[in-house]
Amino acid sequence: MIGILGGTFDPVHYGHLRPALEIMQILGLKQVRFLPNNVPPHRDQPWLDTDLRRQLVELAIADMPEFVLDERELQRQGPSYMVDTLLDLQREFPDQEMFLILGMDAFAGFTSWHRWLDIFDLCNLVVMTRPGCQLPDFGDQRVMIESRLVDQPKQLSPGQLGQILLQSVTLLDISATDIRNSLAAGQSIRYLVPEQVREKLEHYASR
Repeated sequence: MIGILGGTFDPVHYGHLRPALEIMQILGLKQVRFLPNNVPPHRDQPWLDTDLRRQLVELAIADMPEFVLDERELQRQGPSYMVDTLLDLQREFPDQEMFLILGMDAFAGFTSWHRWLDIFDLCNLVVMTRPGCQLPDFGDQRVMIESRLVDQPKQLSPGQLGQILLQSVTLLDISATDIRNSLAAGQSIRYLVPEQVREKLEHYASR
Protein backbone atom coordinates (compact mmCIF):
# COMPACT_ATOMS: atom_id res chain seq x y z
CA MET A 1 0.00 0.00 0.00
CA ILE A 2 1.32 3.40 -1.01
CA GLY A 3 0.46 6.86 0.31
CA ILE A 4 0.39 9.82 -2.07
CA LEU A 5 0.97 13.33 -0.69
CA GLY A 6 0.94 16.11 -3.26
CA GLY A 7 1.31 19.85 -2.86
CA THR A 8 3.40 22.87 -3.67
CA PHE A 9 5.65 22.32 -0.62
CA ASP A 10 6.47 26.02 -0.73
CA PRO A 11 8.36 25.20 1.47
CA VAL A 12 8.02 21.73 2.98
CA HIS A 13 7.70 21.84 6.80
CA TYR A 14 6.88 19.71 9.85
CA GLY A 15 3.18 20.27 9.24
CA HIS A 16 3.58 18.05 6.17
CA LEU A 17 6.00 15.54 7.64
CA ARG A 18 4.51 14.58 10.99
CA PRO A 19 0.97 13.83 9.71
CA ALA A 20 2.41 11.84 6.81
CA LEU A 21 4.36 9.69 9.27
CA GLU A 22 1.27 9.10 11.40
CA ILE A 23 -0.85 8.10 8.38
CA MET A 24 1.88 5.72 7.25
CA GLN A 25 2.01 4.07 10.66
CA ILE A 26 -1.78 3.92 11.17
CA LEU A 27 -2.45 2.30 7.78
CA GLY A 28 0.75 0.26 7.57
CA LEU A 29 1.76 1.87 4.29
CA LYS A 30 4.83 0.59 2.50
CA GLN A 31 5.82 4.15 1.60
CA VAL A 32 4.57 7.70 1.27
CA ARG A 33 5.43 9.42 -1.99
CA PHE A 34 5.85 13.20 -1.80
CA LEU A 35 4.83 14.83 -5.09
CA PRO A 36 5.76 18.51 -5.44
CA ASN A 37 3.67 19.94 -8.25
CA ASN A 38 4.88 22.04 -11.14
CA VAL A 39 1.89 24.20 -12.10
CA PRO A 40 -0.72 24.07 -9.31
CA PRO A 41 -4.18 24.36 -10.93
CA HIS A 42 -5.98 25.78 -7.87
CA ARG A 43 -3.57 28.37 -6.47
CA ASP A 44 -0.95 30.97 -7.35
CA GLN A 45 2.46 29.96 -8.59
CA PRO A 46 4.85 28.97 -5.78
CA TRP A 47 7.26 31.46 -4.24
CA LEU A 48 10.19 29.06 -4.49
CA ASP A 49 11.29 27.79 -7.87
CA THR A 50 10.72 24.20 -8.89
CA ASP A 51 14.26 22.97 -8.35
CA LEU A 52 14.58 24.47 -4.87
CA ARG A 53 11.26 23.00 -3.74
CA ARG A 54 12.44 19.62 -4.99
CA GLN A 55 15.77 19.97 -3.17
CA LEU A 56 14.06 20.93 0.08
CA VAL A 57 11.71 17.95 0.02
CA GLU A 58 14.69 15.71 -0.69
CA LEU A 59 16.54 17.14 2.31
CA ALA A 60 13.47 16.93 4.57
CA ILE A 61 12.88 13.21 3.98
CA ALA A 62 16.50 12.07 3.56
CA ASP A 63 16.58 10.17 6.87
CA MET A 64 13.22 8.44 6.34
CA PRO A 65 13.57 5.64 3.76
CA GLU A 66 9.80 5.04 3.63
CA PHE A 67 9.34 8.63 2.41
CA VAL A 68 10.03 8.92 -1.32
CA LEU A 69 10.46 12.04 -3.47
CA ASP A 70 8.41 11.58 -6.64
CA GLU A 71 9.31 14.09 -9.36
CA ARG A 72 6.79 13.12 -12.04
CA GLU A 73 4.64 16.24 -11.63
CA LEU A 74 7.71 18.49 -11.76
CA GLN A 75 8.68 16.91 -15.07
CA ARG A 76 5.22 17.21 -16.60
CA GLN A 77 4.29 20.23 -18.70
CA GLY A 78 1.10 22.10 -17.91
CA PRO A 79 -1.11 21.91 -14.80
CA SER A 80 -0.42 19.17 -12.26
CA TYR A 81 -3.67 17.19 -12.24
CA MET A 82 -3.81 14.46 -9.59
CA VAL A 83 -5.87 12.17 -11.79
CA ASP A 84 -3.00 12.03 -14.32
CA THR A 85 -0.51 11.33 -11.55
CA LEU A 86 -2.62 8.51 -10.14
CA LEU A 87 -2.97 6.94 -13.57
CA ASP A 88 0.82 7.04 -13.93
CA LEU A 89 1.28 5.50 -10.51
CA GLN A 90 -1.27 2.79 -11.21
CA ARG A 91 0.71 1.77 -14.30
CA GLU A 92 3.96 1.79 -12.33
CA PHE A 93 2.60 -0.03 -9.28
CA PRO A 94 -0.28 -2.18 -10.59
CA ASP A 95 -0.33 -4.42 -7.53
CA GLN A 96 -0.31 -1.65 -4.91
CA GLU A 97 -3.39 -0.10 -3.32
CA MET A 98 -3.00 3.68 -3.24
CA PHE A 99 -4.15 6.17 -0.61
CA LEU A 100 -4.33 9.85 -1.54
CA ILE A 101 -3.57 11.90 1.58
CA LEU A 102 -5.40 15.25 1.85
CA GLY A 103 -5.84 18.01 4.37
CA MET A 104 -9.37 19.17 5.13
CA ASP A 105 -8.88 22.38 3.10
CA ALA A 106 -7.94 20.38 0.00
CA PHE A 107 -10.81 17.97 0.61
CA ALA A 108 -13.25 20.89 0.75
CA GLY A 109 -12.32 21.74 -2.84
CA PHE A 110 -12.09 18.16 -4.05
CA THR A 111 -15.23 18.25 -6.20
CA SER A 112 -13.72 21.10 -8.23
CA TRP A 113 -10.66 19.03 -9.19
CA HIS A 114 -10.10 17.96 -12.76
CA ARG A 115 -11.92 14.62 -13.36
CA TRP A 116 -12.42 14.23 -9.63
CA LEU A 117 -14.92 11.39 -9.98
CA ASP A 118 -12.30 9.32 -11.81
CA ILE A 119 -10.04 9.57 -8.77
CA PHE A 120 -12.41 7.28 -6.86
CA ASP A 121 -11.59 4.54 -9.39
CA LEU A 122 -7.86 4.86 -8.74
CA CYS A 123 -7.36 5.14 -4.98
CA ASN A 124 -8.82 5.66 -1.55
CA LEU A 125 -8.72 9.05 0.13
CA VAL A 126 -7.35 9.72 3.60
CA VAL A 127 -8.51 13.09 4.92
CA MET A 128 -6.43 14.34 7.84
CA THR A 129 -8.62 15.81 10.55
CA ARG A 130 -8.45 17.10 14.10
CA PRO A 131 -11.08 16.45 16.80
CA GLY A 132 -14.23 18.55 16.33
CA CYS A 133 -13.59 19.54 12.72
CA GLN A 134 -16.65 19.85 10.49
CA LEU A 135 -17.22 18.09 7.19
CA PRO A 136 -17.31 20.53 4.25
CA ASP A 137 -20.63 21.27 2.57
CA PHE A 138 -20.48 19.45 -0.76
CA GLY A 139 -23.93 20.61 -1.88
CA ASP A 140 -25.48 18.28 -4.43
CA GLN A 141 -22.58 15.85 -4.02
CA ARG A 142 -22.91 15.55 -0.23
CA VAL A 143 -24.90 12.29 -0.17
CA MET A 144 -22.49 10.61 -2.58
CA ILE A 145 -19.46 11.79 -0.61
CA GLU A 146 -20.95 10.75 2.74
CA SER A 147 -21.76 7.28 1.41
CA ARG A 148 -18.02 6.70 0.97
CA LEU A 149 -16.94 7.91 4.43
CA VAL A 150 -15.46 5.78 7.18
CA ASP A 151 -13.94 7.08 10.41
CA GLN A 152 -11.88 4.07 11.46
CA PRO A 153 -9.12 2.33 9.46
CA LYS A 154 -10.64 -1.05 10.38
CA GLN A 155 -13.79 -0.04 8.46
CA LEU A 156 -11.87 0.11 5.17
CA SER A 157 -12.75 -2.78 2.87
CA PRO A 158 -9.53 -4.40 1.55
CA GLY A 159 -9.12 -4.01 -2.18
CA GLN A 160 -12.04 -1.61 -2.55
CA LEU A 161 -11.32 1.80 -4.07
CA GLY A 162 -13.16 5.08 -3.63
CA GLN A 163 -13.40 4.95 0.15
CA ILE A 164 -12.79 8.10 2.20
CA LEU A 165 -11.16 7.69 5.61
CA LEU A 166 -11.43 10.60 8.02
CA GLN A 167 -8.32 10.15 10.13
CA SER A 168 -7.38 12.28 13.13
CA VAL A 169 -3.68 13.15 13.19
CA THR A 170 -1.38 15.64 14.89
CA LEU A 171 -2.04 18.73 12.78
CA LEU A 172 0.71 21.21 13.52
CA ASP A 173 -0.34 24.83 13.12
CA ILE A 174 2.51 25.64 10.75
CA SER A 175 1.88 27.70 7.64
CA ALA A 176 4.12 27.91 4.59
CA THR A 177 2.91 31.50 4.22
CA ASP A 178 4.08 32.34 7.75
CA ILE A 179 7.43 30.71 7.04
CA ARG A 180 7.84 32.83 3.92
CA ASN A 181 6.85 35.96 5.85
CA SER A 182 9.33 35.16 8.61
CA LEU A 183 12.10 34.73 6.08
CA ALA A 184 11.20 38.04 4.42
CA ALA A 185 11.36 39.74 7.82
CA GLY A 186 14.72 38.17 8.66
CA GLN A 187 13.25 36.08 11.49
CA SER A 188 14.34 32.55 12.34
CA ILE A 189 12.28 29.59 11.13
CA ARG A 190 14.04 27.16 13.46
CA TYR A 191 11.80 24.32 14.73
CA LEU A 192 9.27 24.89 11.94
CA VAL A 193 11.23 22.92 9.36
CA PRO A 194 13.99 20.29 9.45
CA GLU A 195 17.39 21.80 10.19
CA GLN A 196 18.88 21.19 6.74
CA VAL A 197 15.82 22.80 5.18
CA ARG A 198 16.13 25.79 7.50
CA GLU A 199 19.77 26.34 6.60
CA LYS A 200 19.11 26.23 2.87
CA LEU A 201 16.04 28.47 3.09
CA GLU A 202 17.70 31.09 5.29
CA HIS A 203 20.70 31.17 2.95
CA TYR A 204 18.32 31.56 -0.02
CA ALA A 205 16.40 34.40 1.69
CA SER A 206 19.56 36.28 2.68
CA ARG A 207 20.87 36.59 -0.87
